[in-house]
Amino acid sequence: MIRPKHLLIQLLLLLTATAVGYECLAWKAAAQYRPEVTLSVIDGNKPALAWNAFPLPCYYAIDVLACQPDSDEPTPAWQIIDSFQTWESQFQLTARYPFQTFWRVSARSALQAPLGAFSQPQILSESVQAAPTPSTRPKPLSLYPASMPAPLKPFLTWTSVAGAVYYELEILNAPPTNADAASSHRLFATREVFANGYHADLSQLTDRPLYWRVRGLDYDGNPIGLFSEASQIYIDPERNEPLKPLPTTRYNENKQSTPLYPVYYWIPLTGAASYEVEVTNRLPENPGGVSPSAYRIWSKRATGYGIYDDTARSQPGTYYWRVRALDAQGGAIGVYSDAVPFQVDLAAGNYAASFGDSITHGGGAVSYSPADWEYSYQTYLSFPQVNLGKSGDTSTTMLERFERDVLPFQPRYLLILGGTNSLRGGTPAAQVIADLIAIREKCLRYDIRPIFLTLPPINPIAIENVFQEPTVPNWRTEFDLVNAFIRQQRYYIDLEPHFLDDNRELPARFAVDGLHIDIEGKRLMGNVINHFWKTVTD
Repeated sequence: MIRPKHLLIQLLLLLTATAVGYECLAWKAAAQYRPEVTLSVIDGNKPALAWNAFPLPCYYAIDVLACQPDSDEPTPAWQIIDSFQTWESQFQLTARYPFQTFWRVSARSALQAPLGAFSQPQILSESVQAAPTPSTRPKPLSLYPASMPAPLKPFLTWTSVAGAVYYELEILNAPPTNADAASSHRLFATREVFANGYHADLSQLTDRPLYWRVRGLDYDGNPIGLFSEASQIYIDPERNEPLKPLPTTRYNENKQSTPLYPVYYWIPLTGAASYEVEVTNRLPENPGGVSPSAYRIWSKRATGYGIYDDTARSQPGTYYWRVRALDAQGGAIGVYSDAVPFQVDLAAGNYAASFGDSITHGGGAVSYSPADWEYSYQTYLSFPQVNLGKSGDTSTTMLERFERDVLPFQPRYLLILGGTNSLRGGTPAAQVIADLIAIREKCLRYDIRPIFLTLPPINPIAIENVFQEPTVPNWRTEFDLVNAFIRQQRYYIDLEPHFLDDNRELPARFAVDGLHIDIEGKRLMGNVINHFWKTVTD
């Protein structure tokens, strides 16, 4: 009689022999196998990768790479921004990346070893659109048909154009005949538009049909795409609306937490010289008024169309912000804008927080701020976190504000990216490293896991061109020293290799100004962090 124990041993031996036999057959078949990957369409219109199947049952690993692999060897982990597995010899492309990616397929055995060679990389951005390309043609949002005519000074708003530094707006007296050049029907035009909205004064143009359209421009004034479709404006001279700026910053949408240091942006009023922003801890008691609220807790004046809050908002509760326009003498123009609420919730940072300078705080493409969520890498993270970034920070100021700004949230994990401003301004790498060590020790003291991010490179020529600020000549050496230190830490994510050009500088496609990474780069940062998150949190 065979005992159960002996039967189990025999079954295990049989399974082992079968697995070993399969591996032997698989390795023989693998000698001649390489996936030949092609692009196909499945279910009518869904793009997919397809390849010749391995002759034996196996699964397939699909690696998404940030750069062209230079050999047939397994890809270094830092180059992989995403990976997938499938038992089928095809894979539907559902992942979205707004930048060039390289997809490589390999067959894998039950022991996860590659079977045969890797496929040649498929460059999706050249063959298939791997992500919806943000529209370069704005769409009008402010519509003034005959049934809902505009006042004499209406706001004209439109969808933003990714990468546009500013906009060109035209007022026309007839529909245009083209979409790629200035119209011969132009009555008025301006390029002094740095937001996706404009406060137009049409009081002298009420005796004729009016149309408006807009297009995005790059830093050098070159058009980005086409003009929007021309939209007709019907005007009611009797329609009386109070003058007030139009707020554009709204937090807590799409489950996004309020950053520790909020920013407040609006569409400015034509003719205003400056603005006053106030933050209140209750809904203002005087909506549509000109006097400060009795619940005001902070205020500041600014020119332009935005301002950065210099007070850390770490007290839980609901707050409101609003703005009013002022003339050259400081007198009110119109009334306060509508009050916009935002919430501060310390629980939002209990799992993770991001800590750093403006690269962490957000913004890019010169004209975009942390209020523009597309320009924050945290938007693309797959886990909840709170943004503790502060624009202009150095490694020293990060250290100085650690207890005040990090501890109220008590995050389990802290993403740390700091030192860029210090190094480009001439602070030695040794000082930055000392600051990072001190931040690390504070984290450990308070039971927070520090997860360091290597510093992306910068582009000194672009920085000089946009900000008229010099960069120290030895910046590259100093960055290398700091990044070498970071790579010695127990928990780190290596961002730098994904952002290097042939000169080991930041490519123009990642940052117009050579410093503040734009949408494409912020998305890449998020994907890289997501890919390694399990590694640094296990």
